[in-house]
Order: sequence, then structure tokens, then C-alpha cells
Amino acid sequence: MIISGMMLYAGWYGTRIIEKWDLNSGSEFQLMLERQTYLISTILSYTLVFQILSLFLFIYTADNLHGLFTGAMCAAGTLNVNSEGYPTLILKIVTCILAGVWLILNYADNRGYDYPLIKVKYTLLQILAALVLIETSIQFEFFSQLRGDVITSCCGRLFSVERPGITGDIVALPPGIMEPAFFASMAVTVMCGLIFYLKGRGGYLFSAMSSLAFIIAVVSLISFICLYFYELPSHHCPFCILQKDYGYVGYALYVTLLGGGVAGLGTGALMPFRNRGSMVRVIPQLQRRLTAVALILYLIFTLMVTYRVIFSSFRFDN
Repeated sequence: MIISGMMLYAGWYGTRIIEKWDLNSGSEFQLMLERQTYLISTILSYTLVFQILSLFLFIYTADNLHGLFTGAMCAAGTLNVNSEGYPTLILKIVTCILAGVWLILNYADNRGYDYPLIKVKYTLLQILAALVLIETSIQFEFFSQLRGDVITSCCGRLFSVERPGITGDIVALPPGIMEPAFFASMAVTVMCGLIFYLKGRGGYLFSAMSSLAFIIAVVSLISFICLYFYELPSHHCPFCILQKDYGYVGYALYVTLLGGGVAGLGTGALMPFRNRGSMVRVIPQLQRRLTAVALILYLIFTLMVTYRVIFSSFRFDN
């Protein structure tokens, strides 16, 4: 609720900035907008960091509540207690990614003397604010409708081949296809990233491959990666690896994967503005740093997966 309140406050001022901003004007109103944008940027920087952290806090809370519900063994069961659990999680992931992109745009804009990204970042803010408000509403419904007498499903049923819908389809994907696809996508992403980092070419391609690798990695986590951590052929749950029994390794996996995805997407989001005003000297350097961050985080994620694939006693039957 605090985050939503801050987003509403910032969004209201953001609307005024989008409509009335005129850097060529020396009016008192324009000077007031320029002062306000510094205040709003500072507030939003803290607010959106809290929004990103709230994703992991939400998952941690859902996992800790699973003992209150019959049938639940992890966060998967808690989120299935009512119809608002998984929509809340999906919205939190989306807003987390957009918050990361906004912070990147804001960081670049604050280093330009001519506010070149001012309207772009406040337009994105309007979308982000709307999504956060929807997320807050659904999250409130989720927690307010939790009932201890509800019998929910365990993760074994939610993430199984027999489960209708997208989770069942992902679980059914052949490991013989998903493993090569995962490692190939990471290898191509690293190659594109190195080319962009060293030569400054192919920024859009690197960002696209980074986003594709993120999606493939998420699918692979459910399809085959989790199996190597559980060492069970039918346990595809992406939440149990967040528990103590598995050394909380899920948090390391998700932080590195999400961080790499945001950094890669942020690199692409900056591409259209490389030659705009003062961004000529700001964005190329920032993109190189973002590319390095994305590559390092993706490599850490891939190394953790590779280590488990090699040293786990679990093997797929040929």
C-alpha cells in the first residue's frame, strides 16, 4: 500500500510533466517542474527498489504460509489456495522487470543536462503505476481470502504432465530438446554480448537474445533444471528449491536470472536514445556496464545449473 501510494503521487506529477514540460521555456512553472522531477526521481528510485524486493518477500511469505493449508508443501500450494495467488505473482514479476528498466532509464536521464528521456520515463511510469495498483488490489484480495480450512493442491499435482494448461505443457517438454536449447541460448547471448561490449555493435540483437534466454531459462527451470536439484524424475516444482532443504539455492538462481534479464532488456531500451542530445556520451558507457552485468549474472546462473547437472546423481533415461 505504501508503494502504491508513492506510485500514485509520482504518477500524478508525472502526468503534469508529460503534458507541460518545455525545456525551452524559462517560466516559473517550468522551473517548478524541473525541481519536482528531481524529487519524484528520488522517491521513485527508493519505491521501485522496494517493489523489486517485494517480489522475493511475497514468494518467501507464501512459502512460509504453506504449513497452514492442507495439501500444500511449498509456495505453490499457498498460491493455489484461491484464484488471486498466481495472477499476483505474475504481476509482481512483470512490475519487477519494468521497475528495473525504469531505474535504468532514470539513471541515464539524470546524467544528461537536457533531460532527454524525461517524457519517455514518465510515460513508462504511467504504465508501471497502473500495473502496481492492479497488483496491490489483487494481492489484497489474495491475502484477505486465505482460509485455513481450504484443501489445496501440492506442487506435485500442480506441476505434472497430467495438469491441463501451460504448466502441464512445460513439464511435458522433452529434456532432450530443452537442455540443448537452454545452453545454446545462453551461449549465443554471451557471444552477442561480447560483440556488443567490445565493438558497440548489435545492441538490439543482444537485448533480444537476452530476453529470449530469460524465457527459455524460466521454462527450463520447470522442465528439467529442478529435477537435477531434487534428483527425482517427477518433481518439477520451481518453488521447493527456495526451501532450506535445498540450501535456498532457488533465491540465487532467480536473483541472477532476473538481474541478467533486466540488464539485458535495459540495454535494448536505451538503444533508441544513443544519439539524442547529451545521451551521446552517457548511454554507450552505461550500456557497456549493463552488458557486463547481464553477462556475469547469466554466466553465474549457467554455472550453477551446469555444476548441478554434472555432479547430481540424477540422470534422464535414454
